[in-house]
Amino acid sequence: MSRSPHPTKERLISVTMSMMDGERPDKVHIDEVLLESGISKGSLYHHFNDFSELIEAALIRRFSILVDASIGLIEKVVHESKSKEEFLDGLRLVTRATQDPTLSANRFERARALGMAGSNLRFRSALAVEQDRLTSALEDLFRESQHRGWLSTQFNPRAAAVMIQAYTLGQVINDVSDAKYNNDDWITLIDLMLDKVFS
Repeated sequence: MSRSPHPTKERLISVTMSMMDGERPDKVHIDEVLLESGISKGSLYHHFNDFSELIEAALIRRFSILVDASIGLIEKVVHESKSKEEFLDGLRLVTRATQDPTLSANRFERARALGMAGSNLRFRSALAVEQDRLTSALEDLFRESQHRGWLSTQFNPRAAAVMIQAYTLGQVINDVSDAKYNNDDWITLIDLMLDKVFS
């Protein structure tokens, strides 16, 4: 049974997460976090090896919240659908919700976290644990959908779990482009993939 995180540690993570709204992680400073949280520097170092580890914990938590929201939408579709058609219609709605152009800041944040993991082994290890949890949750939903006969069994459910995360992150390429494609074209492509490959 997992223990609840210590309230002081949770407060530090929560305040740091809030301070990251609209800011890059390197713009969040220790003195501001301590002032806002009302927690001493000694207490911070009791729960974290250094301030960077607190920043990393906040980044991972924010990363998880974004992906968990998408998983929640898919989980609802899987558990509430009564037929393959209803299931596929539900997934199409999830696609529209998760690929919205207004979510570009969320996609950039996820991409930034993944990029940071390439050069920071401690962060990479911590993010890997959380990413595995998220991918496994999606994998289980794909496997359940295959078992119900709603998705093809010709693909590995874990590979599909990674692929749907990848196409969301792929939107970052369009987010930074001056020659953007119409988002409806992206949605159409995903719908075709769902119809022709997954089902």
